[in-house]
Amino acid sequence: MKRYLILLLLAVACGPTAKAPSKTDPKNVKPDWLTYKPDQSFYYIGIGKSTKNGTNNYLQEAKKSALEDLVSEIKVNVSSSSVLSQIDANKEFKEKYEQIIQTTAADEIEEFEQVDSWQDERNYWVYYRLSKQRYKEIKEEQKRNAVSISLDFFSKAKQAERNGELVLALGFYYQGFRAIQKYLGEPIRIDFEGKEILLTSEVVASMQMVLDKMDVSVNPTEIALNRRVSLSEQSIVAKVIEKATKKAIADLPLRADFEKGSGNVFPTYKTDAAGAAKVLLTKISSRDLEQTVSIKVNPLSFAGPSATKIDSLIALKMVVPRATLLLKVQRPLVYLSASEKSLGAVKSSLQISNRIRNYLTNAGFEFTDDKKKAELSLSVEANSEKGAVSGSIYITYVTAVIRVAAAKDNKEIYATTLDRIKGFSLDYERSSQEAYNKSLEVLEKEKLPELLNSILQ
Repeated sequence: MKRYLILLLLAVACGPTAKAPSKTDPKNVKPDWLTYKPDQSFYYIGIGKSTKNGTNNYLQEAKKSALEDLVSEIKVNVSSSSVLSQIDANKEFKEKYEQIIQTTAADEIEEFEQVDSWQDERNYWVYYRLSKQRYKEIKEEQKRNAVSISLDFFSKAKQAERNGELVLALGFYYQGFRAIQKYLGEPIRIDFEGKEILLTSEVVASMQMVLDKMDVSVNPTEIALNRRVSLSEQSIVAKVIEKATKKAIADLPLRADFEKGSGNVFPTYKTDAAGAAKVLLTKISSRDLEQTVSIKVNPLSFAGPSATKIDSLIALKMVVPRATLLLKVQRPLVYLSASEKSLGAVKSSLQISNRIRNYLTNAGFEFTDDKKKAELSLSVEANSEKGAVSGSIYITYVTAVIRVAAAKDNKEIYATTLDRIKGFSLDYERSSQEAYNKSLEVLEKEKLPELLNSILQ
């Protein structure tokens, strides 16, 4: 028995050694597609990655990343005979258009399939593909539908234009444009009323032709005004007519903007039955002596509230009818009376008053020594008073009252108080100066902006 036991032990010792379990799961070997992106002639490939941080939806993030990668393989080709090539000599518009199409394509992609996924403890990868042939079929079907819709609106627009309904025509043209805006880089040839046309080019050209038939004017063309004068009292009327017939154009959207200078002008309008719209200008902010406001036809409004970036790009390329209003701005005259004291004694320098003067001068105001010529009366009264003494530290307080009124009737426009601004130093004189310095800080940060706003309201 003992002999058999020895033989058994020898057999075990000489037999093959048992391997420890591998730390790497053989079922979780890193796939080849993570090392080398598959090169497949029949598919667009997208591989996405996300980090598993415990708080994010890493599956969705990886999917989004993969689809963006997939879409990057789909090239946007712009034909030399397309509308893009015709209106974009320096290629700037083309580049922006391609970026927009590329960006939105990931949200519109269809019938992609997940091929594989892989993950480790911290990361997750996913592999998608899309059949090039199926993608081509889908895009061709979408294009046929878009062309059909666009052609229908184009036909309605032509009829409206022939009837002299220019606003209605523009609306139809814009709807036709929106239907095919994803295909601006392609020469879409169709038969229309017995002749072949490039639909995208024809739609854009027709929109421009309708705009060219309009004339925008503004009355008055020039206004001399003071920055403080109530602009609501100024009557500014824009009018639009058809050039050939002189007929007023109603229900046409307009837009007003400062081209030079700045201020508050209500931006959007629609002409009434007489082709007119009253422009609301409520504030002049810039100190420029000459400023301009443009009033122009607003083609982007035809795209509605959901205007796309492509709508905006094409609107910028349109030559729209416009009129320009010239504003000749006069500087308001200010008379300043000031009294600044330190501990009851007249100060050698008017710190608070000079700071206000400089601020208003930089904002476009002028100061005068003749009170009769002034439109505004500005008064500043300031003084410092002694406070307590704590050891070797002397405390002083500055109080300043600032008031702005209309010089004509002394009606108060603005008033404020710098109330007991504290300063401290080794004696009262230096403590008073420190309190004045701190008063200037409060004045600069809090009071001067509200003073200016009150004056210009």
